[in-house]
Amino acid sequence: MTPLELFLVALAGLGAGAINSLVGSGTLITFPTLVAFGVPPVTATMSNAIGLVAGGVSGTWGYRRELRGQWERLRWQIPASFCGALVGAWLLLHLPETVFETVVPILLLLALTLVVFQPKIQAWVARRTGGDADGHLGPVRMTLLVAGTFAVGIYGGYFTAAQGILLMGLFGALLHDHIQRQNAVKNLLSLVVNVVAACAYILVAFDRIDWTVAALIAVGSLIGGYLGSHYGRRLSPVALRAVIVVVGLIGLYRLLA
Repeated sequence: MTPLELFLVALAGLGAGAINSLVGSGTLITFPTLVAFGVPPVTATMSNAIGLVAGGVSGTWGYRRELRGQWERLRWQIPASFCGALVGAWLLLHLPETVFETVVPILLLLALTLVVFQPKIQAWVARRTGGDADGHLGPVRMTLLVAGTFAVGIYGGYFTAAQGILLMGLFGALLHDHIQRQNAVKNLLSLVVNVVAACAYILVAFDRIDWTVAALIAVGSLIGGYLGSHYGRRLSPVALRAVIVVVGLIGLYRLLA
């Protein structure tokens, strides 16, 4: 890559870290950027997952206060995300690369659709949430919550884009809790998935990772996660979605070209 392209990768990492802490679709910034610069899709996914771990740490730390009092659910959801991520990472590493190249445009289009309709998702979540936390779940809702978390973990381990939006939709359907507390859990579970996937890629596909790209995204996303968790609520959600959609469409075009 040229120095300009390397700078843009780091900048994409910064944007992804900030967006992940608020929206949960930062991969739609970094993944298409890497593909547009000629990084193979599987290499881009693995390098991106490793790099975004740093942003997940800073974003989760920024929302640490909202995590208090949620252990009753998290003690089940964290293992579900962990196991789902293992399955997703295994699928990425064992399925033929041609399958990934066929599936990713579909997943990317699905994720972009979720981003476009995010205001409706957020409005739906807001209607179902209130100011008082509902820490207790019955067995049916808890089972659905854990199963849904596991399914999103598989998706995240295979292709991380928009897993945060999927989690927020799941929480909105099953929980009666403040949306900021849900966002904190989303950040934590997304971090769990990225850590598991990153470790799996390092252990079994070390030579297929672009470490320069991963390092640039890590630095950018670490800063972006901090900024997003502290100041990002002041930014226009419309502007953030517009950037994601434009960059995502560019990446989709490059994948299909």
